[in-house]
Amino acid sequence: MAHIDDADLAVEAAPTGESHSGAPIAIPSDGNTIEIPATRSAISDAARFMHNLSLSPSTKDRRGSRNSFGTSLPIPRSPRLSRLSTAKRPGASSVSRDILASQIQDMSKEKVDAAKNMAFAFDIDGVLAHGNEAIPEAIEALKMLNGDNELGIKIPYILLTNGGGKTEVERCAQLTEVLKCPISTDQFIQSHTPMQALAEYYDTVLVCGGEGFKIREVAESYGFKNVVHPKDILAWDPTVSPWRCFSEEERAEAKPRDFSKIKFDAILVFADSRDYATDMQIILDLLLSEDGQLGTRAKDPVANRIPVYFSQGDLMFPTDHKGPPRLTQGLFRISIEAQYKTLTGVDLERVVYGKPERATYTYADEVLKAWMEELHNEKLLPKNIYMVGDNPQSDICGGNMYGWNTCLVRTGVFQGGDNDPNNPANFGVFPNVLEAVKTAVRKELGQDFKLKWNPKVNPVLHGEATSAIE
Repeated sequence: MAHIDDADLAVEAAPTGESHSGAPIAIPSDGNTIEIPATRSAISDAARFMHNLSLSPSTKDRRGSRNSFGTSLPIPRSPRLSRLSTAKRPGASSVSRDILASQIQDMSKEKVDAAKNMAFAFDIDGVLAHGNEAIPEAIEALKMLNGDNELGIKIPYILLTNGGGKTEVERCAQLTEVLKCPISTDQFIQSHTPMQALAEYYDTVLVCGGEGFKIREVAESYGFKNVVHPKDILAWDPTVSPWRCFSEEERAEAKPRDFSKIKFDAILVFADSRDYATDMQIILDLLLSEDGQLGTRAKDPVANRIPVYFSQGDLMFPTDHKGPPRLTQGLFRISIEAQYKTLTGVDLERVVYGKPERATYTYADEVLKAWMEELHNEKLLPKNIYMVGDNPQSDICGGNMYGWNTCLVRTGVFQGGDNDPNNPANFGVFPNVLEAVKTAVRKELGQDFKLKWNPKVNPVLHGEATSAIE
């Protein structure tokens, strides 16, 4: 990874007694208070330990990032190392409708070819749903792509999310219920899905994040041989984390052993931490240890540091909270970076997966080709791919740099002006996902393309019958 000089690390400290803006810090006084001037601003102090790309990645700046869009990261050789599959998809079309749609498609070859040459990649949080509540327009958009259109044809789409913390099977079952349409694991990529490739490189790993111990199940399903959860270490030695959060139920589910005799090969942060104090403490212990041995301190922590991987870099994400977006894994990573540099004086070399990193988009290509084969028996990558997202710094930044058409929606993180100034969506900004999909479909299939299936259409009289349109 590229070396970063100190000159790249944000701002200078403020003069004594001044804030980062240069204005004196006003301290209320009743005559009994002694003012002790600050030696530096707290904001400046923190900024010294940040790489600017950790805070605000943009299409332009990311070209110089330590873990930039061009970085080569391992991804699985195929879309699924172990073919994850869901049960037979519910709500499948009846045989009679399939026959009718096939007849109509035979008579509309040009539009069918265009429909097979386009695809969508959707972010989830802030685009299709807020938490466990579907965005109403998303349900309509997915219905149309699943065949509720004048051709009765399925237009390929995948879900590309920086979320995680559960197995793909569990997450897809949840999304199927929320979005009221079948979501297959074969069209689904969450932040840590491509990280299954790392199982070929590391035996013993610390895996952090997610609810309870579900993240252990995720890592084991990827093929990691020896998965350690932070709660396992707490059960072995509760004093490891002075500010721990550890219940009796968690103790019963933990797998303690003598971790002083175990060498860790890597640290994997798969999802948002539910116990920041413990996870941060153990991660720092391992980063500063002698070659991944808990309880040791390396004479040269840089030379002997084990690698650390983060599944994504988003700073904020939209939830069902009615106020501003909430902080997410990016904050956790930035905190680890700052702590490490404070203790060692050097940058933490780390690897970030997820959007907007190239590994995720390269993997998405493979998933799209496999899904095309599933739907249309053609393992080809569609020419026109539309990324629909709400976060300019991940969805739009990555899509732009990978050459996709990018659509920015206003139902999540982005609430700005006409477009994002640093990562502008190249296809446009839309009020919601349905409007983005409508615009893209009509661009590729024609303005007269009907967005509803009409069961009364007679293929013999095709061209004379009409169908509903929104």
